[in-house]
Amino acid sequence: MSISALSPLDGRYQSKIKELQEYFSEGALIRFRVVVEIRFLTALSKEEKITEVRAFTKAEHDFLNTLSRNFSQKDAERVKEIERTTNHDVKAVEYFIKEKLEQTSLKDVIEFVHFACTSEDINNLAYGLMLKEGMKEVIVPFLRELYAEIDAIAKDNASVSMLARTHGQPASPTTLGKEFKVIAERLARQIWLLEGQDYLGKLNGATGNFNAHMSAYPEVDWEDFSKNFVEGLSLRWNKYTTQIEPHDYVAEVMSKVKLINSILIDLSRDIWGYISLGFFKQKLKKGEVGSSTMPHKVNPIDFENAEGNFGLANSVMGHLAEKLPISRWQRDLTDSTVLRNLGVGLGYSLIGYKSLQRGLGKLEVNQEVISRDLNANWAVLAEPIQTVMRKCGIDKPYEKLKELTRGKEIGQKEIQAFVEKLEIPEEEKKKLLEMTPENYVGIAKQLAL
Repeated sequence: MSISALSPLDGRYQSKIKELQEYFSEGALIRFRVVVEIRFLTALSKEEKITEVRAFTKAEHDFLNTLSRNFSQKDAERVKEIERTTNHDVKAVEYFIKEKLEQTSLKDVIEFVHFACTSEDINNLAYGLMLKEGMKEVIVPFLRELYAEIDAIAKDNASVSMLARTHGQPASPTTLGKEFKVIAERLARQIWLLEGQDYLGKLNGATGNFNAHMSAYPEVDWEDFSKNFVEGLSLRWNKYTTQIEPHDYVAEVMSKVKLINSILIDLSRDIWGYISLGFFKQKLKKGEVGSSTMPHKVNPIDFENAEGNFGLANSVMGHLAEKLPISRWQRDLTDSTVLRNLGVGLGYSLIGYKSLQRGLGKLEVNQEVISRDLNANWAVLAEPIQTVMRKCGIDKPYEKLKELTRGKEIGQKEIQAFVEKLEIPEEEKKKLLEMTPENYVGIAKQLAL
């Protein structure tokens, strides 16, 4: 960690997001560009109609594969050194590869490195690989972990009756587990959608028409070549583009992650509120301080940190989703600088996931407080009582319960006295008299399992 880092992602929080560096750092972007360039050169060597690029030997294939597979920090630094002269990042990658080939038997095909390509042919595929692999290897697995932990809390607390609150006011009881289950299922659906996401790529030249390709080799089926090449990278081929792949799929990914983060903000705020009500205690860790001046406090900082970082993430990803699908005519460079922030949005997301996970691990259910809250709100039974009264044909049941309960503090005694006076079948009356705020939870328990 650098104490002089301008961004907390590279300073205070660097250790929390180090697994993303392999996919979204500057070095990672350079590495993925090298992979695409080498794979493209190899593909040209396999196209029979491009006779000027001969078939490579096994040793030459091994050399090229090693060059991309073992791409090192020293290699990335050499590319950056070349860029200081070229003032062009993709051209620097091209020159780096040519530099490596210069002293090998592949010297004769050097000018087919980056053949007929625009920079965006390489960039869009590199970003596609970065985003797909980063999501698959880091973000989605962590989200699955979070889902499993939230779902486990739901199952463990399926039977813990709890007063619900709508508009901040006491409402029909639920169970703690069922409320967590709602979040778990919302999260599960979004993970499923994210796992089915397409990651697109294009390889079709300066304005998407294979102009340069056709000028050199009109006999080659460049559409087929491009499709096979892109799909060989495990990306979906986009046939229709301008100079740039339109980035619609990137906007889709950002929007999906943003929605996931919003769902988790919802959870973080709810838990923060439940801690405030005393429904949860937080496990203490020796040596930790809750407040700099109030020794008794144990602040819900993990949920606050999660919410704050999700907000930052969503701000960045919201801009990415809104901006990236828009480009002036066939190309402008506004996407170039913006795309470099993919790791920023996902970095803040990952910090949020880890903070939330840490907070969930500290929670202890305070059954005594939850039960006390329920038993202080017998007025919530006005709902089932007036519903049964409707069933039994009693006139104006809602209005009678409204008169009994609204603006008044009533408890078990008053509720049961009201039921005793009802002219309804004894069987119905018995059920209402046995009802309590704790057992009036519908099928919440089953829903949580």
